[in-house]
Amino acid sequence: MSGIEHLLVAVLLVSLRIVPTLAFSPPFTLMRVPAQVRLILCLGLSAWMVSGHPAQTTGVDLDRIGYLSAALSELAIGIALALPLQLAFAAVLTVGRSIDLQAGYAFAMVADPSSRTQMPLIGMILAYAAGAVFFSTGGPSDLLAIWSLSFDHVPLGAALASEALPTIAAYAGTVFVMAFGGGGLILLVLFMIDSAIALMSRTLPQMNVLFLGFQVKAVATLVLLPVALAGSAALFLRLLRFALDTMVEVV
Repeated sequence: MSGIEHLLVAVLLVSLRIVPTLAFSPPFTLMRVPAQVRLILCLGLSAWMVSGHPAQTTGVDLDRIGYLSAALSELAIGIALALPLQLAFAAVLTVGRSIDLQAGYAFAMVADPSSRTQMPLIGMILAYAAGAVFFSTGGPSDLLAIWSLSFDHVPLGAALASEALPTIAAYAGTVFVMAFGGGGLILLVLFMIDSAIALMSRTLPQMNVLFLGFQVKAVATLVLLPVALAGSAALFLRLLRFALDTMVEVV
């Protein structure tokens, strides 16, 4: 294989480490970016990584490792690096779905054009807020640094360490607990409203408390949501920092 062909193969293999995060992980999936732009960006970043780490990429003997084995290894590393961000935003969406169910907004789900799925209304607001925190606090540059660091620790074609899976499992068990702190105020108020409505239904059974409860909880959620978003900025930052730190531990 000539030098140019070997370089192109290395770029394509390196792209498998990058594409899972850009293509499937929030906050990048929250934006409607054409597939061609994502592909060009991924290949450009891959070429940059190859030029910055020649010994760990083009200097690897791919004929000895095997191209299929190297591709599978790079894809596994890419998925492992994408999981922390995916789990962080999945936790935020779970909190939003819980608020939607309690407040009655679950009856009006919003269609996400990126994933072609039904997304919770409050969950989308929280996810976009977390995405804004990610981009405004240097998240993309940190992500580039993590990709660069991963080639120093795990060269092209190498396998992940056995500690990667327990690290991700421990992270998943913690990130959902942290995320519920962002919607804790709204959930607490909604619980108190439900308790008051339950008491009213016992003392005033002739009132249509179910209809009244949806109205009160919907208004309370709209009033408390700006307060919760303002108070959750630090939590979102800590959540995303925790995700990026876990990505470093994975590699």
